[in-house]
Amino acid sequence: MVTHYHVSTIMENVVYQGMTFEPFIRREEIQKQIQRLADEIMRDYKDDNPLFLCVLNGAFVFAADLFRLCQFPKSEIAFIRFKSYEGTSSTGEVQQILGLNEDITGRSVIIVEDIVDTGVTAVQLRKVLAERNPKSVKMAALLFKPASLKQGTAPEYVGFNIPSRFILGYGLDIDGMARNLPDIYVLKQD
Repeated sequence: MVTHYHVSTIMENVVYQGMTFEPFIRREEIQKQIQRLADEIMRDYKDDNPLFLCVLNGAFVFAADLFRLCQFPKSEIAFIRFKSYEGTSSTGEVQQILGLNEDITGRSVIIVEDIVDTGVTAVQLRKVLAERNPKSVKMAALLFKPASLKQGTAPEYVGFNIPSRFILGYGLDIDGMARNLPDIYVLKQD
């Protein structure tokens, strides 16, 4: 039996932990940008089978959508978990929680991140991967905050450049909540 759901086209504010978040990026725009990124990746890796490396937890929604659109003959995805956020701000310290078990020697790797903010996590992850002798390492980030970047460089594939504000939804959370929102919301400024 198929269940039909009515999805409202009007985005309303949401409240988490007493903070109000307002609509920022609609799901339709997110999907358009993911399709663009998939097209770019397919073009750039047309003679390769890159390993997609999803950074948990936040990137899992983006990674699933991107991975489905990248139709490589021998597609593979793996997962790694780093943590550098607590509440609404970066702690400045990166902790590797779950490691990579796949052998990436001589492989092209595409790191799939939900957001690149200060760049601290991205730099640490690239360093960890470089020690495993990959052919290449590039990053696809749904969101990038250029004004917040303190270390490293911009991801090679970026869905949206956004201002330095706290956002949630579409995999992004506040202390584990709101990942299931299909759109992206931004913390309302008074």
